[in-house]
Amino acid sequence: MKIVVISDSHGNIANLKHVLGFAKKIKAEAIIHCGDWDNLAAVDTVLSARIPLHSVVGNADVDPEIAKMVNRQWLKVNLGGRKIGVVHNLTISHQPLAIDLDVIFCGHRHFKMEKMINGVKVIAPGALGGPKPSFAVYDTGTNRMEFFEL
Repeated sequence: MKIVVISDSHGNIANLKHVLGFAKKIKAEAIIHCGDWDNLAAVDTVLSARIPLHSVVGNADVDPEIAKMVNRQWLKVNLGGRKIGVVHNLTISHQPLAIDLDVIFCGHRHFKMEKMINGVKVIAPGALGGPKPSFAVYDTGTNRMEFFEL
């Protein structure tokens, strides 16, 4: 199963549409957004792609309408046989929540990262709304991540 992973889109609709086109081309079965949508139009843009969305809120998500649609700071989900955690800003306080996870996706820091922490793969796709926009595709079958820049 291929999952498109994005974060920190900060309302950049053009970049979201570009990634959604790519997601459809590779037949992604899910989209994970690690927070910092910035506005409701960004959420609506992703939902319009009709690819299942799994998301958390970020520190820049101050619009109360976003909280109505994505009202969680931590998410655990099973996709493609993998136990996945999603959080915006990964901190040491999240360590107890990471027990029994295969991978954690996070954002906030606007850089790409992939490393192992206490036996759990931790991945940040970078910021889709930053000066060097990036996103990633995670393959649950191979447990591998591929990063892409716009």
